[in-house]
Amino acid sequence: MRPTSVCLAPGFFKRSLDEFKRLSIFAFKLEGLRSPRKPFPLIHFDQPDDIKLCKRMSDKDLGGFSTVNFDFHPASQTEPPHARFHGTISTQLPKNQPHIQRTGYAGWRTLDRGSTIFGKSVWDVSMYGFLAIQFKSDGRKYFVNVQTESIVPTDIHQHLLHSKTPGKWETILIEWSDFVRTNHGQVVEPQREMLTQKVRTVGISLIDRIPGPYDLSISKIWTTNATSEDNFLDNAPVPSLRSRQGPLKDIARKDSGVGEAARETIT
Repeated sequence: MRPTSVCLAPGFFKRSLDEFKRLSIFAFKLEGLRSPRKPFPLIHFDQPDDIKLCKRMSDKDLGGFSTVNFDFHPASQTEPPHARFHGTISTQLPKNQPHIQRTGYAGWRTLDRGSTIFGKSVWDVSMYGFLAIQFKSDGRKYFVNVQTESIVPTDIHQHLLHSKTPGKWETILIEWSDFVRTNHGQVVEPQREMLTQKVRTVGISLIDRIPGPYDLSISKIWTTNATSEDNFLDNAPVPSLRSRQGPLKDIARKDSGVGEAARETIT
């Protein structure tokens, strides 16, 4: 019997060991019988190599002209360590490609986490009620994207990343049930509950199609039940998940997709 190429892939045994430790701690503490009090980090941009765990995307991959940069910035006296997602949105269409009729997209997401002896490595966040993000926005209309191991692999769950204080650091909590299922850049009906037991990736995209520069900084993304032991919150007030335009879920339904460009580049 010979090991498969997957078993010999770099990091396979380390991921398997990490998953075994996680499952052992989960069973030992009987966390499946009660809601966890401590937060569960998904990605924390506190080291330069952390940005290598993410994939950049834009309509430039299909011949468009939007640009995307993803840079690490160390902690300073006024800011936490973070990744800076920035560039320029262009709605110019590529020449000699009539099948591309819409551009103006940029985004990033975490990489797939690879395989382990227990199967494909995914995040099980089913015991947590919220996705939390610490960020600083320029006020543009960004969306949070979550991919799961769903029956339809191209499904993406989206929610508006609403900033109450553009230009300043803030923390937002989003209930998992408030995400909207989309596919090929369009809202899908009927809506189904997100498979939070098998989250593949998380990321953020800009799909407002307004030409010009954009700039968003992200320090960390995690899941939480928002208890007193959630030190990541840093005692920050939890912003409202509603805006003057109505529930964010309704806004997401109106503005979730940009058509073919987003469909091709976000996967």
